[in-house]
Amino acid sequence: MTEAAFTPRVFSGIQPSGNLHLGNYLGALKRFAEAQEQGIETIYCMVDLHAVTVWQEPADLARATRELAAGFIASGLDPARSILFNQSQVAEHSQLAWVFNCVARMGWMQRMTQFKDKAGKNAQNASLGLFAYPALMAADILAYHATHVPVGEDQKQHIELARDIAAKFNHDYGVEFFPLPEPVIEGAATRVMSLRDGTKKMSKSDPSDMSRINLTDDADTIARKIRKAKTDPEPLPSEVAGLEGRAEARNLVNIYAALADMSVDEVMAEAGGQAFSEFKPRLADLAVARIAPISTEMTRLMQDEGEIDRVLAQGAARARAIAAPILRRTYAIMGMVGA
Repeated sequence: MTEAAFTPRVFSGIQPSGNLHLGNYLGALKRFAEAQEQGIETIYCMVDLHAVTVWQEPADLARATRELAAGFIASGLDPARSILFNQSQVAEHSQLAWVFNCVARMGWMQRMTQFKDKAGKNAQNASLGLFAYPALMAADILAYHATHVPVGEDQKQHIELARDIAAKFNHDYGVEFFPLPEPVIEGAATRVMSLRDGTKKMSKSDPSDMSRINLTDDADTIARKIRKAKTDPEPLPSEVAGLEGRAEARNLVNIYAALADMSVDEVMAEAGGQAFSEFKPRLADLAVARIAPISTEMTRLMQDEGEIDRVLAQGAARARAIAAPILRRTYAIMGMVGA
């Protein structure tokens, strides 16, 4: 069976967990906004159904969802050019997820490393949703026949599962209906590390606020965190190979490259031989120039929650116009009477 020709379409989602930081911006939000320039339809959502696989305080979830939407928009995503919505407002995600629960095999789900990491030793007390959510993630993507999915390296396994589910559905029913989506992992800082420990990923859960740059930080706070970021005593090398074994140096170089839209090689050629006492102020100025305006715009947007809700409702209607026919056709292929 040859693969059918599918119209290129980008889909990705972010969980509304609150406290957006530089890693979210460089690894996702910035890249999502840039994808609008490629002439391909782009669909992005706040995956609030994924968030509730663990307990969420309702008011906090609502606030985090709106804050994430504000982060998308402040980072350059245009709701008129991209589709932006929250997942729970498009029922086709959940409906297609049930179909994929029946397509996916238990062995596939048991291999998902993120469930093992999140459930830990208390797997028997974890929610069924936490175990089964990769099928929902596949539905998020395939409900739109998305062909490309920007993700971090740690989510690549889930895209592989989505491909397996799509391939099995197509094979079982003798159709070429679902595309096999491709993960898109690119850029110098798709995995931004802690400013206090270059071996650990930047995280909102780190007890030290100095470990991350929050998208709500003001200019002075951003600059102070960069100046105090952990480094080593050696100057920057002139070639990438010289960063081997220097996790903190590599992290700051990666951040600079991503913020400046340069390759790491270009940064090394420009900054090689500089001491961190010279490089850090340059990075601080660059980070303030890029991040402080986002912080200001997010604050403005969050002052009008009604407008954010209106944008998300419009996005949900546009998303449903794509997903509903795909779900109906899925049901028809399966023999669901009335589909």
